[in-house]
This record gives sequence, C-alpha cells and structure tokens, in this order.
Amino acid sequence: MIVQGTCEVCNVEEIGVIKSVDGIMAKVIVRKTMACDHCVKGECDMEGRNFETEAINAVHAKVGQTVKIVMKAQTYIKGAIVLYILPVFSLIIGAILGQLLLPAYFTGINTETLAVVGAFFLFFLSLVLVKFLSGRMEKNTEYKSVVEKILENENANPVPFS
Repeated sequence: MIVQGTCEVCNVEEIGVIKSVDGIMAKVIVRKTMACDHCVKGECDMEGRNFETEAINAVHAKVGQTVKIVMKAQTYIKGAIVLYILPVFSLIIGAILGQLLLPAYFTGINTETLAVVGAFFLFFLSLVLVKFLSGRMEKNTEYKSVVEKILENENANPVPFS
C-alpha cells in the first residue's frame, strides 16, 4: 500500500491542479500540507502554501484538472544526498586535508587555521558541484514526478491557484 506523503513503498504521492501543459510536461500546483502532515504545528511555516512542480503528463490531463502525481522516493533521497550530505562531507574532509596537507605548503600558519581554510575551500567547491548536479538532475526525466491519475471526478479537494 502506498501512503500519501511517505515513502513506505518507494513512492511519494501528492495531489495538485494542472496549471499549464507543454507537450508531455505539465506544471502542477501542489499543496505542501500533504507531505508535511507528520510535522508538528509551529515547526514549519509552509502550511497553506503551494508549490509548483513540473511532471510528466502520462494521463494527458488538461489545465485545471485535479491530479495525483507520484515521485519515486529514491529521487528524493538522491536529491537530499546531493543537497545536504555532499557539502557536509566536503566540509569535514576539507578540514582534515587542510590540517594534514596544507602545513607543508604554508609554514608559519596555525594548523587549525589551515583546517578552516581547507574546510571552506572544499565546501565552496561542493556547492558549485551541487549547482551543476542539480541542473543535470532537473533535465533528466528520471528525476521528474509523473501525473498518474486524474482525480477531478473523485471528490478530490482542488488546490487553489496562488
């Protein structure tokens, strides 16, 4: 069974409204509250706000129709790794390499200072890499949501346009 907003079976489902269609792609406005139902009130200021996502329009939905979109959980996981874990590891590895390797090239400078310089240098490089990788992932259809079902005749609550 696939539970909305969770990845128990490797899928994340959301309900949204088609804003526009361009060929096989559709822009869908999704209410953020479905994926955040587990959040404690007050910890997140996203309640009631909508976001726009691009999805493959596999069911040929039209503008204004309420639809179910699905994204593989592995897509979220890959995105999280690139966005969060890569920079953190880069910061740590940069600090270690800065402390071990840079003193040979910069004599007279404190090793802790060189560790900080190495950490920030590798962190900055990782942010450039994140920007590059996210651009490539955005173009790849493997990382896109898919409009799986039209719900407008199933009493789905429509998402108002913002």
